[in-house]
Amino acid sequence: AINRVADAQAVVVATPVYKAAYSGVLKVFLDLLPQAGFKDKVVLPLATGGSPHHMLALDYALRPVLQSLGARQILSGVYASDSQVPKTESGGYQVSEEIEARLAELGIESEFKGGFRVTTQETIGVVRDVLRNQISAGLAEMINQAGGDAVVMSGEDANLFRAEVTTLESEAGPVDIGLVGEVTQVNPRAVFEALDAGRIPVVSTVAPDAEGQLLNVNADLAASSLAIALGAEKLMVLTDVPGLYSDWPNRDSLVSEITTSELQDLLPKLESGMIPKMQACLSAVNGGVPKAHVIDGRTPHSILLEIFTVSGFGTMVLPS
Repeated sequence: AINRVADAQAVVVATPVYKAAYSGVLKVFLDLLPQAGFKDKVVLPLATGGSPHHMLALDYALRPVLQSLGARQILSGVYASDSQVPKTESGGYQVSEEIEARLAELGIESEFKGGFRVTTQETIGVVRDVLRNQISAGLAEMINQAGGDAVVMSGEDANLFRAEVTTLESEAGPVDIGLVGEVTQVNPRAVFEALDAGRIPVVSTVAPDAEGQLLNVNADLAASSLAIALGAEKLMVLTDVPGLYSDWPNRDSLVSEITTSELQDLLPKLESGMIPKMQACLSAVNGGVPKAHVIDGRTPHSILLEIFTVSGFGTMVLPS
C-alpha cells in the first residue's frame, strides 16, 4: 500500500470518525509513510460519522496531518453521516444522492487560506459546538480519567476573550476569510479562579467581537494571548512534527533553538500550516513569556521530556 501511495498522483484518504478523531488504523498507516509521503500529490479526505457534529474532524484533526506529509493540494473534505449511507438488503452500502452530488463537486464546504479556516455564518455554530462539546469535552474527559479535574470553558465565558475580524495578507492584498478573528483582549479571571480551585482549564477558541458576533479564533494564537495575560513561564505548542524545520521537507533542517529575530526572518518562508504555531510562539515571547516550545504531541510523554530532560525536545523560541 505504501508503494501504491508513492506511485500515485492523487490519493483518497477515507476514515470513519468517532469523538472528532479519525480511526486508529488510518493513524497507524499515516505514521508508516515517509515524512513527505504526500509530496506533490493531490489528496481528497473522506469521512463518515454518527452525526454532522463530527464533520470538523476533517479540518481540525486530519488536514494538519496531511499538510505535514507534504500534500501539494488538499481538496475540501467530504463528510457523510451514517444516516446518509444506509445499508442495503444485500449487505452493502448505498451512498445517498446528496452525498453523491457532494462527491461530484469535491466538497466545497471547507476552505483554508494561509493556514486559517474560512468560516461562514452557516458554519460558525457548528464550529462552536464541535470545539466545546466534542473536542474540548473529550480532552477534559481524558484529563479526568488520568486523575485531574478539568473544566471546559470558551472565549465566550466570563469575557475571557474579545476578538476582531482578521483578514489574510497576500501579495494581491487582504483576503477575506470570513468569521475568523484574532484575540485583542483577554480577561483571565475565570482561568485564574479555576487554577486556584485546583482545576485544569480546557479552553475552546471561539470568541465574540465588540458587537457579540461569534468568531472562529486560531487556537495557537489564542493560547499565546492567554499565556501573556496569565504571565506564564512557558508556552508549549503541540503539533504532529518533531519541531520547526528551517528548510521543509529537509528533515536535517530541524531547529532546536531559535531567537525571536531569527524566527521573524524565517516566518514568511514557512509552510502555511506551521505559520500560526510559530507566530504564536513569537508573539508570546515578544509579549513577555520567557520561552516558547513547539513539540511533537505524537511522542508519549513529550511534555515531560521537554520539561525534565537536559537536552529538551522539539524547538525552543527565546528572546533575541
